[in-house]
Amino acid sequence: MSRLIKWPSCWPLLAMPTSLIVYIVAVLGVDLALIGWQLAGIGKPQTDNVILFAALLAAAVICIEAMRRLGHPTGVSRDLLSAWWLPIALLLPPLYALLAPLVLGGVLYLRAQRIPVYRRMFSSAALGLAGAAASGMFHRLVPDTVVVTLKGSNAWLTRPSVVLTAIACGVLFAVVNTCVVAVAAHLAEPEAPLAKAVWDSESLLLDLTETCVGVLIAITCTLSFFLLLLVLPPVIMLQRSMMHQQLTAAARTDPKTGLLNAAAWQREADAEVARALRSDTPLGLLLVDVDYFKRVNDNHGHLVGDEVLRALAAALRQQVRESDVVGRFGGEEFTVLLPRTDTAGACRIAERLRRSASGLSVAAANATIQVTVSIGVAVLSQHGNDLFELLAAADLALYRAKDAGRDQVQLYAPGKESAGNEAGSAPAEAPEEEDEPRGTCP
Repeated sequence: MSRLIKWPSCWPLLAMPTSLIVYIVAVLGVDLALIGWQLAGIGKPQTDNVILFAALLAAAVICIEAMRRLGHPTGVSRDLLSAWWLPIALLLPPLYALLAPLVLGGVLYLRAQRIPVYRRMFSSAALGLAGAAASGMFHRLVPDTVVVTLKGSNAWLTRPSVVLTAIACGVLFAVVNTCVVAVAAHLAEPEAPLAKAVWDSESLLLDLTETCVGVLIAITCTLSFFLLLLVLPPVIMLQRSMMHQQLTAAARTDPKTGLLNAAAWQREADAEVARALRSDTPLGLLLVDVDYFKRVNDNHGHLVGDEVLRALAAALRQQVRESDVVGRFGGEEFTVLLPRTDTAGACRIAERLRRSASGLSVAAANATIQVTVSIGVAVLSQHGNDLFELLAAADLALYRAKDAGRDQVQLYAPGKESAGNEAGSAPAEAPEEEDEPRGTCP
C-alpha cells in the first residue's frame, strides 16, 4: 500500500489515456452525486423495501457464490447479475438501484474475479446509473403502481401495460449501461470499431435474456417474496448455461490476440477446404510472420511484444472479410484462409495486409515500435490439394520472402524454394520481376 501511495504512476488507471481517466472520474462523480441526492431526500426507508432489497441482494450473492465455485476463468464476461439489478430498479426507489451495484461489486471483487479496482468501480457506477434511469422512468410512467408488500399482490398480472412498461425500462437499462461502457472502451482503444464495442448479435441476445429474466423475477416478487426460492435454481442453471457457452467460445480463441487458436483455426480451415473442393471454387491461404519479432521481445519486453501481436491481430481482422478464417498459428505467425479467392485476389489481400502492418505503431516506455511482416501465399489445387499441402506451400513461400529481404509477399513457386535453400541464399529473381516492389505475386 505504501508503495502505491508513494508511486502513483504504478496505479493502473494512471497508465490510461487522459481522456479515459477524465471520463471514468466523471462517471463515478455523477454516480456518487446521485446517491447523495437520493439519500438526502428519501427520508425513513420503508421496512418492506429494505426486506425486498436484502432478499434480492442475497439471491444475487448466492448466484455469485455458485459462479465462483464453478470458477471464473478468462473468457467469461457475462454473469446474468443484471437479472437481479433490474427487479431492484423496477420495484424500489432509484436509491436502491444506485446502491445495489456497489454492494455486489464489492462482493464480486472479494469473492469472484479480481480485476483492477478502478474497473470494478466504473462498472458498478455504470450499472448504478443505468438502474437509476430505469427506476426513475418506470416510477414516472407508472406512478400508481401497487406497492410491493410482504402480503403480495397480483396487480402486475392484471395490468399488461405495467409489464410492457417494465420491459421498456429493462431495455433502457441495457442501453444506458452499454453506452456508458462503450464510450470508455472507445476512449481506451480509439482505433477499434465503435459499433462492435456497442453491440454484437451475441450481446443483444444476452441483454434480451437478462431483461426477460429480470422482469419475470420482478413479477414473482410482487406475488410473494418467498417465490424467490423457486426462481433462484432456474436462474443459477441459466447462468451456468451462459458460462458454458462463453467458455466454449474462449476455448476456441487465442487469449492474447482474440483470434482463433491453432486447433480451432485448423478445424474451420479443414471444413472450408472440403467445401471448396466439393464446389470447385478457389481458395487462398496466407501465412503471415512478424519480421525480427525476437528483437521486440528482447529490447522492450514480452508485454510490449504482446501489444504488438494484438495490434497486428486487429489489423488482420479489419483488412479481411467476415467469411475469411483468421487465426494465430503460433508465436508470431498468423494464418488467413480466403474462401472464394483466386491467386490474384490472395496476392492483393496479402499486399494490403503487408502495407497495413508496416503502418502500425505501438507505444513502448521510451520508444514507438514499428514492425513489418513477411507473407507466404498458396492457392488450393494449384499449390496443394488439402490443408496440409497448402500450409507446407505457404510456409516455403514465407521462407523465400524471409530470404529475399523480408517485408514482402511471395507466392509459392515450385522448385525455387529448394534451389534457394540448397544455395543458402536468396533465390535469383527473373529479370521481368526485378521492377516489382514487393515479392512475386502478380
